[in-house]
Amino acid sequence: MTIPDSSGLNYMMENGSIDLPCKPEEERRIVQDLTAEAETSLREGNLYYVISKRWFSVWERYTLQTDGAYTFESESLISTNSGARPGPIDNTDIIANGIDDKDDDPQLLRTLEEGRDYLLVPQEVWEKLLEWYKGGPALPRKMISQGEQQKQFSVEVFPLCLRLIDFRDQSEVIIRSSKKASLLDLYERVCQLKGIDQQKARIWDYFNKRKHKILNPSNQTMEESDLQMDQDILLEVLVDGFDMDSTGNGLALVPVEPPTSSVTIAGGPSLSNGYSTGYGSNMYQRSNLSSTFGDMEDGYDSLRPIHRGDRGGLAGLQNLGNTCFMNSAIQCLVHTPPLVDYFLDDYSDEINRQNPLGMHGELALAFGELLRKLWSSGRTPVAPRAFKGKLSRFAPQFSGYNQHDSQELLAFLLDGLHEDLNRVKQKPYFETKDSDVQPDEEVAEEFWRYHKARNDSVIVDVCQGQYKSTLVCPVCSKISITFDPFMYLSLPLPSVATRTMTVTVFYGNGSGLPMPFTVTVLKQGCCKDLNQAVSAACCLRSDEYLLLAEVYENRIYRYLENPSEALISIKDDEHIVAYRLPKGGAEVTRLEIRHRRNENERKLFLTPLVTSLEDLRCGADIELAVNRMLSPLRRKAFIPPVPVQSGQENGYALDAPGERNDCSSTLLRPGIQSADNIEPEGMSISELSLRLCLTDDRGVSCRPILKDSPINPGGLVKVILEWTEKEHELYDACFLKDLPEVHKTGVAAKKTKQEAISLFSCLDAFLKEEPLGPDDMWYCPRCKEHRQATKKLDLWRLPDVLVFHLKRFSYSRWLKNKLDTFVNFPIRNLDLSKYVKSNDASEGSHVYELYAISNHYGGLGGGHYSAYCKLVDDSRWYHFDDAHVSPVSESEIKTSAAYVLFYQRVKCQPNGTVGETSQGHGSA
Repeated sequence: MTIPDSSGLNYMMENGSIDLPCKPEEERRIVQDLTAEAETSLREGNLYYVISKRWFSVWERYTLQTDGAYTFESESLISTNSGARPGPIDNTDIIANGIDDKDDDPQLLRTLEEGRDYLLVPQEVWEKLLEWYKGGPALPRKMISQGEQQKQFSVEVFPLCLRLIDFRDQSEVIIRSSKKASLLDLYERVCQLKGIDQQKARIWDYFNKRKHKILNPSNQTMEESDLQMDQDILLEVLVDGFDMDSTGNGLALVPVEPPTSSVTIAGGPSLSNGYSTGYGSNMYQRSNLSSTFGDMEDGYDSLRPIHRGDRGGLAGLQNLGNTCFMNSAIQCLVHTPPLVDYFLDDYSDEINRQNPLGMHGELALAFGELLRKLWSSGRTPVAPRAFKGKLSRFAPQFSGYNQHDSQELLAFLLDGLHEDLNRVKQKPYFETKDSDVQPDEEVAEEFWRYHKARNDSVIVDVCQGQYKSTLVCPVCSKISITFDPFMYLSLPLPSVATRTMTVTVFYGNGSGLPMPFTVTVLKQGCCKDLNQAVSAACCLRSDEYLLLAEVYENRIYRYLENPSEALISIKDDEHIVAYRLPKGGAEVTRLEIRHRRNENERKLFLTPLVTSLEDLRCGADIELAVNRMLSPLRRKAFIPPVPVQSGQENGYALDAPGERNDCSSTLLRPGIQSADNIEPEGMSISELSLRLCLTDDRGVSCRPILKDSPINPGGLVKVILEWTEKEHELYDACFLKDLPEVHKTGVAAKKTKQEAISLFSCLDAFLKEEPLGPDDMWYCPRCKEHRQATKKLDLWRLPDVLVFHLKRFSYSRWLKNKLDTFVNFPIRNLDLSKYVKSNDASEGSHVYELYAISNHYGGLGGGHYSAYCKLVDDSRWYHFDDAHVSPVSESEIKTSAAYVLFYQRVKCQPNGTVGETSQGHGSA
C-alpha cells in the first residue's frame, strides 16, 4: 500500500482518521465501478450528490484520470502540486454563502453550470469519497423522470423555491421542494410548519402578488400547476367558516363569478396582466371543455376568431428565470404575419390529437393562447407560465432554469407545431427511389408530393422549403441526388481572420532535434489546415505524415487525428507537438515513449516521443527504437564513431531548418549497435541496457520489459523510460523540456478590428461542395461500401418565411466557443434568385424582407437573448427585451448579436414587378 505524503496524513489525523487510503489507481477503479453500476440502475428517486469541479479535478489528477475524462479548464486548475493527494472535499466554492454558510441545507449558487462548476456523482461514489477524504458540505439531489412522450432521467439540481406569505401577519418563509412533489405534499408541509389543520388551510397561486387560483390539495404536481422558481404562494386560514385577514376580521369565502366582457380572449374571462382577476376564478365552472382545453391557463372555452387589440403585438414576456432564450424565440414567431393571422383565427379543426409524433395538440393550443394574449393585452407584459409548463412536459431538455439556445427551441417549436397541426391523420408509406436519369424538375416534384402527402400543416405551408442534395462517390463516381425539405438554414460563418500557432516538430526516426515552427492559419480553420501548414514549413517528405498531439504535464493528452476538428478548440496556452512518421502498412505499430526520473516517482518529466515500427516482436525491438529516438540528444563527448550509411533502412535527411547536431550521425538500423547496446558487466543476458516498462493508457500499471518479452504488434504501445544517472550523463534532456506555447500573447498586443462578413458569403459557405466527415460516411450502393463522398447542396424551393440560423456557437469535446463576427445582412430586397436552381416560375419571387431577429449578447453560459421585431401594420421596429418593449430605429438593428434572422417573401405585383411586404421602400 502506498504511504501518503505528510499533508495527507496531517489532514486525516485532523479529521479523526488514521486509516491509510487506497492507492490512487485503486480509488479510481472503485469510483469507476460504482459509477458504472449506478448507471445501469437509473430510477426515479436515486440520490446523486453535487461536488465541486475544482476539488474533483484535483482528485482526478491525483488518480491520473487525465486522458480525456474531463476538460482542463483554467479555472479548475487551482494551486496544488500535480498528482498530490487532495485535501478534504471542499464544496464551499459552489454554495451561496461559501465558507460562512452554517445552514443545515446549504443552497447552490444559481449561476453554476454542470461540467464547468460542479459534477454529479452517485450516492455510492459520494459515500466512498467522504469515507476517504471527509469534508463537505453534502449536497444531495434526487433523480426525477421528465418528459411526456419519452421519459428522461435527470437530477434536479435546483429544487423549486417558493416564498410562502401568511395572510394573517404577512410573514414570509422559503419553501424548497421538488417540482415533482404534489400539491398535497405542499399542504402537508405548510400545515406542519404553521401548526394548522389542513382542512382550514387555503393556498393560493400568488404569482406577481396576484391571486390566480387556489392550489387544491391533490396529486397534481407543482410543475403541472405552473408554479415557477421564486414565486409567491399565499396562505389563508379559515377560522370557524371564515377567513382571517391581516386585521383579524373574519371574511366569508364566497365564490365569485368572473366578470364578463365583450372584449375577451378566445371567449374566456377578461384579463389583467394576462390573468383572470376574479377572486374565485378558480371556482368558475367551465363547460364544454375537453381535457386538453381544461389544462389551459385561465381556461379558454373556445377558439373563436378574435381581432388584434389596440397596440397589439407590443406586449413583453416576463422572465421566469433564465427564460430570455424562450422569450426571444416566441416574440419572433408571434410576429410572423402568416402565423399571427392563423392563430388569431379559429384553428380548432386542424388540431391533430391522434398524431403519435405530436403532443396531442397541447403545444399548438398553448402557443396559440399565448399568441392571442400577446396580441390582445395591449402593452401589459404576459407571464408565459402555462406555455413553459407544456414545454417542460414535452421537451424536458428545456425544463428547469438554465439558459438554453433560442434556435434549438425554435427548431423544436416549429416541428412540434407542425405535428400538432398536421392535417394528415393517416400517413401513407412511400419508398424513396434513387433516380439519376429523370430530370431534376420531375424528381423534385415527386419528392415534394411525397412529403406533402405525409406532412401538411400551416408550418409546411409557410416555413418549409426544399433543397437539392448531390452526393458523389470518390471511387466509382456514383451520383446520388435527393430533394429534402428544410425548415430553416443553418449557415456557417466563414472567417478570413488568422492566428499564428507554434508547433514543435519531432523526428519519428531520431534523425534530428525537435524544432519549433510558427505558422499562420485561419482562425476558424480545422486541424487539417494546421497539419498542412506545418507540413509545408518543415518540408515534410512525400513518404511521411505528421501526427499532431496535445501535450499536458509531460504526457500526450490527446492525438489531434480528426482533420475536421476546429482549431478554436486549441487554446493559446496549450502545447502542440507534431511527430514526423513514415507512411507504412497496416501492421505498423505506434510506439509512445514517456519519461520519468526513477521507479519511485510517478510524476512524468520531459516531452514524450513517438515513433513507428513495422516489425515489432519483442522487447529488444523496443529498446532499439528508443535508442534511435534518443540519439540526437547525445552529448558530444559520448558520440560513438558510427557513421550513417547511405541507403540505410528508415534513414532520413535532416531537412528541417536550424542547427544540426552531430549526434544525428548515430542513427541506428537493425545490425548497427551503439555504446548502449553493449551489455554492462554482470547484467543478465535477458535484461535491457535501458530501464523500460510497458504501461497502460492511464500510465498506472508498469511491467518491466526484457529483451525476449513478447510484444503484440499493431495499434499503440506505450512504454516508460526511467532515466538513471547513466542516461543523464549520455543525453542532454533540455531539448525535451519547456515546450513553447501555441501562441505567446504580448503585453502590448494590438486589438484587431472586428471582422465583418456578408450573409451571402455565409450562404456560399453553406452551399459549397465539400467532403463528408469521417464520422458521416455515405454507403455507396454501387461499391457496396461506406465512402467519404463529396456533398453539394443547392436551394430548389423557397418558403414564404425563410429563417437563417447563424452558427455562432461551436461545441466539441474540448471546447465551447462563440463567434462575435458581424454579419452584414440586408433588411430589404434580399434577392436569392441566383441561388435557386428550380425554373418553376409559379413559386413566386425570390426576394425577401427582414421582419424579426433573435439576438444573443455575451458569451457562453452567461449571455442574454432579446429580439427585434417589426410590426408590419405600422412598419416600425421594436426591441423586445423580456418584459420591456421599446421602439428602435432600423439603423440600430444590425449588430454582431444577430443570431436567427426571419425573412418574409415579397409578393409579386400583377405587372410582374416585385412589391413590398410593408410600407417601407428602398434597400439596406
